[in-house]
Amino acid sequence: MELKLEKLNEFEGRKGPLLLVIMDGVAYGRMDESDAVYLAKTPNLDKLLNDIPLQTKLKAHGPAVGLPSEDDMGNSEVGHNALGAGRVFAQGAKLVNRSFESGEIFQSDNWKNVIQHGKNGGTVHFIGLLSDGNVHSHINHWFALVNKCAEEGIQKVRLHILIDGRDVGEKSAMDYVNPTEELLKKINSEKGFDYKIASGGGRMITTMDRYNADWSIVERGWKAHVLGEARHFKSAEEAVTTMYNEDPKIIDQYLESFVIVDDNDNPVGTIEDGDAVVFINFRGDRAIEISKAFEDEIFDKFDRKRKPNVFYAGMMEYDGDLHIPKNYLVSPPAIDRTISEYLCNAEVKSFAISETQKFGHVTYFWNGNRSGYINKNLETYVEIPSDKIAFDKAPKMKAPEITEKTIEFLKSGEYKFGRINYPNGDMVGHTGVMEAAIEAVETVDEGIGKLLPIIDELGGIAIITADHGNADEMFNMKNGKKDVKTAHTLNPVPFVIYDSNYNGEYKMADVKNPGLTNIAGTILNLLGYKNVDGYDQSLITFEK
Repeated sequence: MELKLEKLNEFEGRKGPLLLVIMDGVAYGRMDESDAVYLAKTPNLDKLLNDIPLQTKLKAHGPAVGLPSEDDMGNSEVGHNALGAGRVFAQGAKLVNRSFESGEIFQSDNWKNVIQHGKNGGTVHFIGLLSDGNVHSHINHWFALVNKCAEEGIQKVRLHILIDGRDVGEKSAMDYVNPTEELLKKINSEKGFDYKIASGGGRMITTMDRYNADWSIVERGWKAHVLGEARHFKSAEEAVTTMYNEDPKIIDQYLESFVIVDDNDNPVGTIEDGDAVVFINFRGDRAIEISKAFEDEIFDKFDRKRKPNVFYAGMMEYDGDLHIPKNYLVSPPAIDRTISEYLCNAEVKSFAISETQKFGHVTYFWNGNRSGYINKNLETYVEIPSDKIAFDKAPKMKAPEITEKTIEFLKSGEYKFGRINYPNGDMVGHTGVMEAAIEAVETVDEGIGKLLPIIDELGGIAIITADHGNADEMFNMKNGKKDVKTAHTLNPVPFVIYDSNYNGEYKMADVKNPGLTNIAGTILNLLGYKNVDGYDQSLITFEK
């Protein structure tokens, strides 16, 4: 299909640029004491939501972004896929669930290779996030893989569990460790096999770094999973409960790395030559770095000490352009005809800006899981390095720098379209610290307050929206007590068109169940182009 845009007859766009502002993790909450967005002083956002008629609420979770059910919270990856794709694609959890349901996953050559390594005397290792958050992984997938190994007669399996506390309750580790231990015990008892948890750690401390932000996180994971170098415990339960007792304020995602040892204090599950390793997360951002550590021959991020000769596979291909990892069990969605491809084909110059934590979202995920530029002559991507400290300690993050760089690009006159992501509401919301989340939202509001006058000055348009909720729901009440919530929410997100030159040329369309995928067609319309075949309906209409 030719990626060609047609001009609108009714509207040619504004003389100035169109700016898309993504307030990551900012949605409509309960407007009570649990809602950091509501509690924050946000004069600019308040004015937009109260005074601008060109607005609506968008779904950013569940089937609206390609996830299995209405109970599945959205996330930044699927959110930006939806924003850039203009239509819904089946996403990670949905794809993986289908593959398990059909049994297709166990028919793949790569799974057969895993089994063959186990039958040849190697150990089969599974590494990943152990929870039912369904954002990066699901405990059901762990159980299905382990049970299949038992069915296939694999004698030795080791689990390297990353503790969540981010997409699920902040101190819910034992809700997942206990049933896992029960399953392993049952298999060992019934079949005489050797299945054990071998290592672990909190996801923000161990293994699951992203965007090259802090490779020491991956190094700690490598030491624990591969080398057996971390604090010793006799069981995962002992590790978790000990750390809880040592620091009652600690939450799961920050639990230190640990190794399970036998009665002689020897690690029970180091990774050795001839073993098979499967990284079971289906979401890519926090799976790429550990995959590179296992696969790259030339590697300078830390001293691996040794690189075992193993068969390594991911649940999915985490980077389709760089082909990381080389082997995977389930193919990712093939997202074609992204809005950036159409804009580049029409020679529309654009920019994308965020800090490290969300840079990949406004580039790689926006472009349909595609690395690099679509057309470097027409696009400029700017990554502002994130700080390497806990986000609640610096809730402003790099929002001021994002704002400053955006103003510079807008004023340059070179670009017709720009997209930026303020990560604050999401990254600080994940910490569960209310005061920090409020400051994070206020910081984003300050940024918007500086951008809108520039849009006015240039005669442009701004779209203000979000990819999912987070800071809008910082706790729930449970048995009369506050239960801190660090996960994303199921709440709708705002969508506002700020157009100071608006003179009734268009109006909000009557869209049934509008979601993030409706934004791409809207962007095309506001730039003066018709929506393209196959894209979801635009949120605006030119019908009088």
